Amino acid sequence: MTRSAKPVPDDGRDGEVAELYRTHARAVWAAAYARHLDRDLALDVVQETFLRFWAQRDHGGAIENPRAWLLRVAKNLAEDHAKSAFRRNGTQSGESLGRLSSATPPPPDVLEQEELFAAIRELLQELPPADREVLTMRYALDDDAPTIAAALGIPVTAVHMRLSRARQRLAEKLATHGVRP
Repeated sequence: MTRSAKPVPDDGRDGEVAELYRTHARAVWAAAYARHLDRDLALDVVQETFLRFWAQRDHGGAIENPRAWLLRVAKNLAEDHAKSAFRRNGTQSGESLGRLSSATPPPPDVLEQEELFAAIRELLQELPPADREVLTMRYALDDDAPTIAAALGIPVTAVHMRLSRARQRLAEKLATHGVRP
């Protein structure tokens, strides 16, 4: 045999709240929705409004005109939500959010970097194939000197010399084209 919680005695007022919900929930929802044009928030306001009605009734508060009371509470809740600091700022104050720095560079800096990389790619085409190869392996593939040396079958010191000369030739080309790295 399973044990269950003792039933709460029904004094008939629960049916009253259910009937009020059926009768006025749409109007309460519409009042909240009109303030924010947010369906989910309006549903939250409806739930909170009827919970407050239930609590008011259970604490012995007399409500003469339930529809007017429900609509007023719904409008107040929607208005309170609009004024809340949480809605405006989340869990941080506006001042603290304004002081946060972004992990990404600002758009003008990103655009400048993209233009520089495009110019470098264009000028790389003017370099000899051996220079392009060593620069591509080092900077595009992020290979270190020993890896490049093994791939090209040359000593590590030769890789350093080729990289140095290729960078110098690329810098000269950038300077003649007016590109400042």
